[in-house]
Amino acid sequence: MTGLTDGTTSMSPSARQVWNRVRGLLLALALLVVAGITMAALRSGDHHGRLDPRSADQYGSRAVAELLEDRGVSTRVVTTLHDAATAAGPGTTVLVTQPDMLTEAQQQRLRSATASSGGRTVLIAPGRPSVGTLAPGVDAGSPTDVSVRSPQCDLPVALSAGSAEVGGERYTTDAPRTDNCYPTDGLPSLVRIAGQDDGDTVLLGSPDILYNNRLDEHGNASLALQLLGSRPELIWYIPSLDDPSAVEPADGGDDSSGRDAEGESQGTFFDLIPGGWLWGTLQLAVAAVLAAVWRARRLGPLVAERLPVAIRASEATEGRARLYRKVNARDRAAASLRAATRTRLAPLLGVSAAETHSPEALLPAISARLPGGERDTRELLFGAPPADDTALVRLADQLDALEREVRTS
Repeated sequence: MTGLTDGTTSMSPSARQVWNRVRGLLLALALLVVAGITMAALRSGDHHGRLDPRSADQYGSRAVAELLEDRGVSTRVVTTLHDAATAAGPGTTVLVTQPDMLTEAQQQRLRSATASSGGRTVLIAPGRPSVGTLAPGVDAGSPTDVSVRSPQCDLPVALSAGSAEVGGERYTTDAPRTDNCYPTDGLPSLVRIAGQDDGDTVLLGSPDILYNNRLDEHGNASLALQLLGSRPELIWYIPSLDDPSAVEPADGGDDSSGRDAEGESQGTFFDLIPGGWLWGTLQLAVAAVLAAVWRARRLGPLVAERLPVAIRASEATEGRARLYRKVNARDRAAASLRAATRTRLAPLLGVSAAETHSPEALLPAISARLPGGERDTRELLFGAPPADDTALVRLADQLDALEREVRTS
């Protein structure tokens, strides 16, 4: 038996093994750190976001804000509906960068605040979710690509700007006193609807003319400056997901009951989750399945590995015996005892390894060493499984006795 010793039982991994195990994790951590630093650097300074007048990157709108400032138009960025609604007035232009992001209640409140304010409201690419509420009488048609188009209308702003990069959403309207410009197949991408007290609403099918990298092309700058610079103050409204008004009822009243004035439900929790989160969850689920399949392909056949500690032979034998006893596997236990005994007897009797478990070779050799015992030996080494635990213990004792007798003969 192999005993427990300090020199042979220590299975501590070597330094090379430790490095091979952790280098992948360290590399992943290093990549995360580098990516975080890079993203922080890119987002620092003048970077704020798409259509943000504080952002100097290619999809920001800082250039148009600075040009407006040179012409005496002040630009103020707001991210809540309350600030945008209270700022609306005859001397302001309210620009909404993502109308479709607003809830129906927010759209109604914004429309109520701007409809009779006497100012201008500019909606950037409003689609079906918002155009009907923010611009009554207008419907969104099928979108088109953004390209250089001519005005083809009598609106002075468009005629002065000339050709510009317009497209995206297209609209149909039966509202009175409207100007339909930059059409594609008869559907305009810029619509101006005259309102009360010299106010108006402008629908722009795409934001491209406001981007920093597009402003100096064709008539983009002229069109953008005239649309946004007709009043001395520009309110640049960038809707935010953490705006408290996103969960308020449409009439602005108490919503403690979770229902509106007519008793109808305001929606479930899932109605408040933006669609992007649902798609993101689905993508994560698909990624998890693909990762599981990828990892499963790495599972090959079982291989023998060194045990982390040395185990006494007696302990291993007792453990295996308990497993056999738990499932009443007396046949497996008896077969294991008999096979081990035959394996030890064969070298003592001069039987080859190939014939160790052959009765025709092993039994005559035992009879030659122990005359008169072949019949009992056949039953002992190749007999039927024991009927109970007592018979199994008796079999083990008889096998030990046979082995001792062969060794001493």
